[in-house]
Amino acid sequence: MNKADTAFILAASGLVLLMTPGLALFYGGMVRRKNVLGTIMQSLILISIISMEWVYIGYSMSFGPDVGGFVGDLSWFALATVTDEPSPDYASTTPQTVFMIFQCMFAIITPALITGAFAERVRFAPFLIFTILWSVLVYNPVCHWVWGKGGWFAGLGLLDFAGGLVVHATCGVAALAGVLVLGNRRGYGRTSFMPQNHGYESWRG
Repeated sequence: MNKADTAFILAASGLVLLMTPGLALFYGGMVRRKNVLGTIMQSLILISIISMEWVYIGYSMSFGPDVGGFVGDLSWFALATVTDEPSPDYASTTPQTVFMIFQCMFAIITPALITGAFAERVRFAPFLIFTILWSVLVYNPVCHWVWGKGGWFAGLGLLDFAGGLVVHATCGVAALAGVLVLGNRRGYGRTSFMPQNHGYESWRG
């Protein structure tokens, strides 16, 4: 166990967590005034929703004992057997619980990135249902393929720098599919979609 490594991973986890409210403010500034709160909440609610999903099944599906190179089994359901002892497969110098927290932050920010495609297009309840299903059916298996012990991409020697595949490719494809299926925002081309941006409004002054 290395205290410096543990402190560094915890600090990094906090920084990744801050990305989600930062993203909420970024997306909130790109929509009309009436949709600012809803757009911000789409990102912020994921901190709690995905954290619960990750604790109960997400971490086990992503990093649990391998099933055919496709997904982890549910033997770590609700973090069963996940302790403060180091994991030789994932975190040999830090507690496995710290590694779990670090990975949870990426599980949160990834679906939050998709919300930019849903802004002013999707109601809140369908958004929550989609996000949970997407995390379970897409993010967790892909995470296991690439980062999990026994994952088939990992077995091919794939190196996923900075989550380029697990995070950015998956959410990018999901966002593209979302806008293609949902189409233009209601009223597009007929009403003004000027974003809520105080700096821009002051400049127009």
